[in-house]
Amino acid sequence: MDELDFPRPEDFRGSEEGGGLGAPGGRGKSLAGWLLVAHPELTDPNFRRTVLLISEHDREAGAFGLILNRPTGQTVGQLMAGQALGRLKKVPVFLGGPVSVDQMTFAVFHWDAATGRLECGHHLSMEEAEESLSRENTVLRAYIGYSGWGRGQLEGELKQRSWVVLRAEPRVLDPQNAAGLWREALIPLGPAFRLQAEAPDELGLN
Repeated sequence: MDELDFPRPEDFRGSEEGGGLGAPGGRGKSLAGWLLVAHPELTDPNFRRTVLLISEHDREAGAFGLILNRPTGQTVGQLMAGQALGRLKKVPVFLGGPVSVDQMTFAVFHWDAATGRLECGHHLSMEEAEESLSRENTVLRAYIGYSGWGRGQLEGELKQRSWVVLRAEPRVLDPQNAAGLWREALIPLGPAFRLQAEAPDELGLN
């Protein structure tokens, strides 16, 4: 599999220094464990102003990801009222993407401090989801829909600069950060990105 030339923050900010969430250390073969941040000019309503975690990526097989900053404001218990859910009833529900929006699934995120990598296990059974609530350094979410790309599709979007690739850090899963996650990721990339990130959202594209 050929290496990919990922769109990195320095591709956009020129000579300006910036912090942000961190950029990939050069080229790589897989985006698994990395963030995709929607470019401000990406107007597809499915992904506009989104931040995704890619959990699976292969040039031949395609890619799988989940949106991190589209909470529904509801819990599993509210959407599955009347069912015996135990502790799962308090799990927050997010919109994961435009694929299979008629299904809800559990996903667990785990920060591996040793590798500095954010890992994601998805399509968990209720038993697996319940068990994950007892683990340390994990976050459990329920998702309606997911984001998927076929062979070569994501690579094409990367070449078109539809996404900025950033390193995932634990704080991207803080529910208090969800609303501002996209802005937080883009602001350090330079003045042009700051202006676009801080501009009011266009209601017609929500």
